[in-house]
Amino acid sequence: MVRLALLDSLRGVAVVWMTVFHFAFDLNHFGFIQQDFYRSPIWTIQRTCILSLFLFCAGFGQAIAVQAGQTWWRFWRRWSQIALCAAAVSVGSVLMFPNSWIYFGVLHGMAVMLVICRVTASWGAWLWPAGLSMILLGSLAPTVHAAFPAGLPLDSRALNWIGLISHKPITEDYVPLLPWMGVMWWGIAAGQIAHSSGWIHRLAVVKTQAPNRQLGWIGRWSLSWYMLHQPLLIGLLTLIAGSR
Repeated sequence: MVRLALLDSLRGVAVVWMTVFHFAFDLNHFGFIQQDFYRSPIWTIQRTCILSLFLFCAGFGQAIAVQAGQTWWRFWRRWSQIALCAAAVSVGSVLMFPNSWIYFGVLHGMAVMLVICRVTASWGAWLWPAGLSMILLGSLAPTVHAAFPAGLPLDSRALNWIGLISHKPITEDYVPLLPWMGVMWWGIAAGQIAHSSGWIHRLAVVKTQAPNRQLGWIGRWSLSWYMLHQPLLIGLLTLIAGSR
């Protein structure tokens, strides 16, 4: 399957931005700075933008993979890597945040959403309104709960991964289907348009100038970077905090 230089670079931007965000979060956790990462718009808006870029790129890449004839075996091989990493994140978060561990974060959400993407890729242009409906339903979930109190079981941990919740659960990372499936569906739709219009050949041109080349490299190894950056940052800050 052809590599798309621009897509890799966009994913690289998301990875670098995420790393800076997490470094600031870690500084706050160790008491070097004082910020409200859970309620301050400065941080919540950044998180939304980072997640949106990640999931849009994931959807776009899945569209290209389907068009390139990716087999189900290759799909499940990549999917298993993501699922195993999601499980590792959960285990690590239990050790560091036992009261707010990650049970359905970005990798868990991606694992579920990629399967949905694979089986709905044939929807074509209907992916745009389908994505919009997911985003709107996710934003209106508290209102729906207020109107229909019988929906309270959807707030339980067994079902809140769907995203039709009245309030955000206590967890360090939470990426439910609503509204994020909508962003990934839009990524697939954009990828299909790029393929059908012939833009793919332009996107596949390798950029040799820095920083595009460096961002592209980071984007190609985004899963490995994701899994390694936090242990390294936390380990470094643990050493620094211990020497104060």
